[in-house]
Amino acid sequence: MKDVYILGIESSCDETSMAIVKNGSVVESFVVLTQMDTHAEYGGVVPEIASRMHTENITLVLEETLKKSSIKIEEIDAIAVTYAPGLLGSLLVGVEFAKTLSLVYKKPLIAVHHTIGHIYANALDNKLTFPLLALVVSGGHTDLILMEDDYKFKILGSTLDDAIGESYDKVARVLGLKYPGGPNVEKLATLGTPSYPMPKPVQDGSYRFSFSGLKSAVINLVHNETQRGNEIRKEDLACSFQTTAIEEVTRKVELALKNMDVKELIIAGGVASSGYLREKIKKVADKYQVHLSIPDKKYCTDNAAMIGAAAYPLFKQNKFADFTLNASSQSSIVEYQ
Repeated sequence: MKDVYILGIESSCDETSMAIVKNGSVVESFVVLTQMDTHAEYGGVVPEIASRMHTENITLVLEETLKKSSIKIEEIDAIAVTYAPGLLGSLLVGVEFAKTLSLVYKKPLIAVHHTIGHIYANALDNKLTFPLLALVVSGGHTDLILMEDDYKFKILGSTLDDAIGESYDKVARVLGLKYPGGPNVEKLATLGTPSYPMPKPVQDGSYRFSFSGLKSAVINLVHNETQRGNEIRKEDLACSFQTTAIEEVTRKVELALKNMDVKELIIAGGVASSGYLREKIKKVADKYQVHLSIPDKKYCTDNAAMIGAAAYPLFKQNKFADFTLNASSQSSIVEYQ
C-alpha cells in the first residue's frame, strides 16, 4: 500500500501544534509552539489571549513543520484538525486554517475529536491491540473507555465533576504554586508524606470518578488552618492530595481489569506524563498481566502528532469532513458509535 501522509493541526487550548504523520504511527515532523509562559502570568489560560496568539503563530508553525520534513505540502494526503472539545476561539483558528489548506491544496479534510487524539497518541510507534482499556486523564477529562476496535468506544465511567488535571491545577493555586499546576504539585509531593486526612471519592463500585470533594477538602483545610494561624506543611498536603487522587484512578482501573478481558491498557492525556501515576498504573498492569502502553511524554500533552495518528483510521474509512465543519467547545466520543 502507498504510504499515507497526514498533516495534523491542534489548537484546542494554548498550544499551536502541527505534525506530519505517516500511516498513523510514524512522526515525520513535529512542532509545538506553547503559550505557557504568557498564561502563567495570569495563573491559567486566558481564552481571548490564546485565540489571538494562535492566529499570530499558526502560519509560522506550518512553515516550521514543513521545513523539518522532506514532505512537501503538495504530497500530503489529507489535512486533519481538532474540531472539539476545547476553547471555542482557539479551536476556530485551527479549523478555519485546516479548511483553507484543504481548499487551496485540494486535500481531504478530517475532523478529529481531541480526546480520541489523546487515545491514539498510543498508536505512535506502537500498534494498538484490541480489545483495550483506555484511561484518559487530563485537565478536562477523566474517563475509562473500552475499545473493541478502531473507533469503537464504550465509556465505562467519567468524572461526575472536576477532571483530575483540573483538580491538580486548583490545588496548585491554593498552595501558591505556579501554572501549570500538575507538574509542580507532583514535584512538591515528592518531598512530603501523606499525613493529612483526605476524603475518599466515589466508593459505589462503579467506574465513575469524582475529584470535587477532594479538591474542596484541600481548599478548606488551607483556609481553616490559615484562619487559625497554623502553618501549612505544603509538601505533605500536596502528597496527601496526590496519593488520594491517584489511588482513586488506579482503583477504578484495577476494577475494570478484574471484570473485563482486555489485551492492553493505555493511558492518555496530559496527566499521563505524571511519573507517580505511571508507577502506580504499571503495578496494576503487571498484577493482571496486561500490556501497558504509555505515550512518550511529549505526546501526552496537547500535540498535533496524536491528531495525525487518530485521523489515519478515518482516512482508511473515507470518513472526511466538508467545509461546513465547525468548532465545538463540547463534544462526546459517543458520537462515533
